[in-house]
Amino acid sequence: MSSKSIAILGGTGALGTGLARRWTQAGHRVIIGSRSEEKALEALEDLRKVMAERGADAGGVLAMENLEAARAADLVVLTVPFAHQRSTLEHVKSALEGKILVDVTVPLMPPKVGTVQLPAEGSAGQAAQQICGDGVKVVSAFQNVAAHHLQEGQGIECDVLVCGNDKDARAEVIALIEDCGMRGFHAGPIANAAAAEALTSVIININRTFKCHAGIRITGTDSHGE
Repeated sequence: MSSKSIAILGGTGALGTGLARRWTQAGHRVIIGSRSEEKALEALEDLRKVMAERGADAGGVLAMENLEAARAADLVVLTVPFAHQRSTLEHVKSALEGKILVDVTVPLMPPKVGTVQLPAEGSAGQAAQQICGDGVKVVSAFQNVAAHHLQEGQGIECDVLVCGNDKDARAEVIALIEDCGMRGFHAGPIANAAAAEALTSVIININRTFKCHAGIRITGTDSHGE
């Protein structure tokens, strides 16, 4: 896959910086986005320190306010909490037209994050598609991957369900998942994002019981096509 310019909105947390590190090491150009450029710069400085400790270079990573990051990127990834999904998308919507938006949002509603609570739209992925409109190719992915594992240096024993209405967009996101050291699987249209999002609450309960960072694995196939 050719090098992409990827903006990670809400990219200052463990999930966003974990993805940033892995995509940077895979040769992609990464932009960390945040509601303020100052917060993005702080996250970038922390990322550079962590990567330097591991013998890697984060010199090409940039930091910008969310809207500027979305404008500057070929592909945009949304990693904000569900409570900020709508406001963030409305803020950057004008910069998303014609692009792929990878929505990582899970509709967790504290304090009952271990209970499945899907939104009225059916899923956060469907909500994102409605907010952005048909001119944006929304792809839902990464809901069942622990940020803890993305921060580690090795490969991840976790598969990723990829949902979206555009098959080519899904395939492009699957290639990015492989660049992170995981397997991605075509899982159907954006309506099916409800299944992956609901699984997150199930996994939270497993993590609480076994004191672990669980994920999912697809068995019975060595491929990940349709």
